[in-house]
Amino acid sequence: MAYQAYSAPPDQAFLWNVFQRVDKDRSGVISDSELQQALSNGTWTPFNPSTVRAIIGMFDRDRKGGVNFTEFTGVWKYVTDWQNVFRSCDRDNSGFIDKNELKQTLTGFGYRLSDQLYDILVRKFDRQGRGQVAFDDFVQCCIVLQRLTDSFRRLDTDQDGWIHVSYEQYLTMAFSAV
Repeated sequence: MAYQAYSAPPDQAFLWNVFQRVDKDRSGVISDSELQQALSNGTWTPFNPSTVRAIIGMFDRDRKGGVNFTEFTGVWKYVTDWQNVFRSCDRDNSGFIDKNELKQTLTGFGYRLSDQLYDILVRKFDRQGRGQVAFDDFVQCCIVLQRLTDSFRRLDTDQDGWIHVSYEQYLTMAFSAV
């Protein structure tokens, strides 16, 4: 990803208080369901469970199925950075990203995709059927796109934008990204 917005690190005491409020079962680990309840996508709907699992998977270093406080600080920064990106590309402040805003944003990240593919992305990541993508689904879109791009690049050894893959390799790439 070429573009990244960075936020100032939050106060550790503040984050510890947030962590304790989110860790409902007092296990010292925030589960995906606890994190889902704590996150807001700005649409009064539950945060996308797939996005929550993907975020937990990125930060759960010890593979306990959740994040401890240290890992949570990374989650906090990651989500905050994505919120900043989302706000900057939500030009009309609607709380959603339409196809043109998504195209502008992903082009800024270095992606050069067809209008047809942007239509597909909006349909795929628009859980509410509005022709627009909410914050949590935008994050999921970017995670999946990055994972697929990484998988493609590993196989595109001569970096010419073309790969030859078997059906099983293709399925592995696709299912590893979601």
